[in-house]
Amino acid sequence: MGSRAQILRMMTHFVLGLTCCTAQQGLVAAAQENQSEVIAKQAGAAEAAKPGTADGSWSPALTGVRRPLYRLSHSDVLDITFSFSPQFDQTVTIQPDGFISLKGLGLLYAAGATAPELENAIRQAYAAVLHDPQVTVALREFEKPFFVAAGEVGRPGKYELRADTTVAEAVAIAGGLTSRAKHSQVVLFRRVSDEVVESHLLNLKSMLNTRRLEEDLHLRPGDLLYVPQNLISKIRQYLPASNVSMYASPTQF
Repeated sequence: MGSRAQILRMMTHFVLGLTCCTAQQGLVAAAQENQSEVIAKQAGAAEAAKPGTADGSWSPALTGVRRPLYRLSHSDVLDITFSFSPQFDQTVTIQPDGFISLKGLGLLYAAGATAPELENAIRQAYAAVLHDPQVTVALREFEKPFFVAAGEVGRPGKYELRADTTVAEAVAIAGGLTSRAKHSQVVLFRRVSDEVVESHLLNLKSMLNTRRLEEDLHLRPGDLLYVPQNLISKIRQYLPASNVSMYASPTQF
């Protein structure tokens, strides 16, 4: 009897030990899985909270800055003034590679920086030469906002965008539509990023005839306005001049 009871106790302890071990393994696995989920959620939250980033894309509209400062670009001309060391005052131009040449120091990369950021960089660069230099960067010349008109307009080219301008107004600035223009399919190209370009198709003829100018889009700097050639002008060269009017009138396009 004693040995049987002892064997039963040993079996009971063995079963309880297996049960506890399995439970502990399950708890460890559950804890590890929960930790992985927490880490993944934190990483996702950190990525989502990254300023100016959404779905892996950066945009100045997402940075929370309502009025972002102008960022320096190639060919911009800058006046650099030292408050207490006027002998270091200089006027520089941002080179095509993005660098500027500083008096007595050499090259400093400036493209893409704001004026305050460049002031800080110049201050640090001259700290080895001057004691606590006070630097001011003023933008003298820069590329002014522009739009480009191409295709069947009177004067294709690049125009300054000096005020709020719509597509119809831009066409008028560029000399109006030619007799070969396809009024119903004017295309507005707008660059969103280096890889993405939007395109908007406008029926300029219908918009002007119906006087629905609320459909007239407003231009943004860098927009490209393209007016295609109508069909009848494309086939005109293959038809006798006296027979062209038998097929269509350019004004219906």
